[in-house]
Amino acid sequence: MESLGNEVLFMNIQALFCDGTGNYVIPAEPKKNEKILLRFRTAKDDVDQVFLLVGNQSYELEKRETKGVFDYYEIEWQLGEKEFHYAFQICSGGEVKYFNRCGVAGNREDFYSFMITPGFATPGWAKGAVMYQIFVDRFYNGDPTNDVETGEYAYIGEHSAQVKDWSKYPAFMGVREFYGGDLKGVLEKIDYLQELGVEAVYFNPLFVSPSNHKYDIQDYDHIDPHYGVIVEDGGEALPDGCLDNSQAKKYQIRTTNPKNLEASNAFFAELVEEFHKRGIKVIIDGVFNHCGSFNKWLDRERIYESQQGYGKGAYVAEDSPYHNFFRFFKEEWPYNPSYDGWWGHDTLPKLNYEGSEELQEYILKVARKWVSPPYNVDGWRLDVAADLGYSNEFNHEFWKKFRIAVKEANPEALILAEHYGDPREWLQGDEWDTVMNYDAFMEPLTWFFTGMEKHSDERRQDLWGNADHFVSVMSHHMAAMQTPSLQVAMNELSNHDHSRFLTRTNHIVGRVQNLGYKAAKEGINPAVMRSAVVMQMTWVGAPTVYYGDEAGVCGFTDPDNRRTYPWGQEDQELLQFHKDMIRIHKEQSVLRCGSIKMLFWDENVLAYSRFSEEQQIVVIINNSKKLKEITVPVWMAELPMKGKMDRLLYTYEQGYTMEPDYVLIDQGEVVLNMGRHSAIVLCSRKIMEKK
Repeated sequence: MESLGNEVLFMNIQALFCDGTGNYVIPAEPKKNEKILLRFRTAKDDVDQVFLLVGNQSYELEKRETKGVFDYYEIEWQLGEKEFHYAFQICSGGEVKYFNRCGVAGNREDFYSFMITPGFATPGWAKGAVMYQIFVDRFYNGDPTNDVETGEYAYIGEHSAQVKDWSKYPAFMGVREFYGGDLKGVLEKIDYLQELGVEAVYFNPLFVSPSNHKYDIQDYDHIDPHYGVIVEDGGEALPDGCLDNSQAKKYQIRTTNPKNLEASNAFFAELVEEFHKRGIKVIIDGVFNHCGSFNKWLDRERIYESQQGYGKGAYVAEDSPYHNFFRFFKEEWPYNPSYDGWWGHDTLPKLNYEGSEELQEYILKVARKWVSPPYNVDGWRLDVAADLGYSNEFNHEFWKKFRIAVKEANPEALILAEHYGDPREWLQGDEWDTVMNYDAFMEPLTWFFTGMEKHSDERRQDLWGNADHFVSVMSHHMAAMQTPSLQVAMNELSNHDHSRFLTRTNHIVGRVQNLGYKAAKEGINPAVMRSAVVMQMTWVGAPTVYYGDEAGVCGFTDPDNRRTYPWGQEDQELLQFHKDMIRIHKEQSVLRCGSIKMLFWDENVLAYSRFSEEQQIVVIINNSKKLKEITVPVWMAELPMKGKMDRLLYTYEQGYTMEPDYVLIDQGEVVLNMGRHSAIVLCSRKIMEKK
């Protein structure tokens, strides 16, 4: 604090800035033992000293550059091989401030320190990549000959059921219902995905499995022929009233015949190749914490017992080669039901990693196989990854092995884990690349826009439009991830586990079994959905569209969120809006790896910027039911104090527009009248002129 006469001047803390992007860490993803350049920004001629804080030591930065209203301080630092933690101290007169991952602080908070792991880098293609999640059975039926038939087998006490009405709502216990979506259907709709602007496809599980969701894997080595190709068919379905799958001859032929399995794998390889020709990556789902009771290693359903070329399952015989893949509590062979189930479910046998090195090696072989030729998959999504084994210590040990196996086979493969809670211990550069971004995207965003919990199980009036809560929670959870992880984090509005975001906009609490199907679409607000999509496409990370969200599909949480894609009945305006926002995301390179800074927030109002030295994007959101005049200090995003910004898109209550327009910057601010439930995307004029 400095005194000039009677005037007291404080440090301009709004100007203070640094992050882990290539604007402030050069190079952004340094190798081991590499020398780096760290930069820090202050207001011009505003501070006396800037220090780098490392452990108990401090090192002064040198002012190297002045641009516009900012000074830039720099320091070189020699990295070693271990993690590098650091923060900054800024001094002006007698005033001292600290700067960490969460921004300006009055005290040094080591918990939020910046962190660099030498040698850790995430795939370049995944940074800000537009992803699209496909629940295959509900996407498109391209080959009716491979459809699961009614009574083909039994699952959880009832026969499988073929659904012939594509528009039928999913049954509450509909895991046995099959609509016929398959990989041939995906191939037939690949033009659609390309036109939408998709850069990566994430498939829910594809491996042989008896359920429509396929999180109960039967055979990790093969694509399910019901999704792939059935070359040889035959056998009978189960008779009425029979639940004995040892008699399910048709299912046995379809899922165990080598010709069907090999043909399905070959078709998948061709599909991946076609995606790659179109510049689209492919991510598959790895469910490794448990398998299914149909699994060939266990064979509780006796699918494999009479088939040639398969070893005896651990349920069937004590001398099974897979005996130690599972934990048994009693000696009861043959047909031992006393195995450990994941969360107590006997249809989901828990895999016994700690007790079986053979199992570990088998899964590592699977991990390598699918990211290698001829399949060449580009990444793994790992289901509930922290719940793999029986101890946290083992889980860390295994995922380190998994990373080595995958990256050696395909260095550009993405390892993306589903995780609930703080992920920082798993994101140290030697295990996962990133996570499905529930904590630092989906949850804070849905609370702010809708006041709803992501399952639609709870409504919080105090969090609806609460910008302070949004900013603090986002800052806290984003600080748990290093920048390379944050840039590839999967940012979804909806997925197969949670209610559809469009349904959340109606603020109705409950599930389909007590509310009915029609309630999911009652009172929805597409304007709120469009504003959320604006944020999804402009925030840090990989924006991921859950199939059908772009077409206006509604639904409460699982299984209602797995309705079929409405081909020919799409919400055309919402679909076009997604195409336009995806195009903006892809055209504006700063949205992939640029810095992010909150510029202004107030009740129901958020304004932030994505920026670099070359480009600035400003996003302003009015989530209220009222018209608002909003003043945003865009100078903090390194925009000029006076000038113009071009409007790329404006969405409001009645629709949206992309008509060219501009706003004026005066004294470093823009002043806008924002409509009800509106959002605007602005771009620096100099970039537009270059185009």
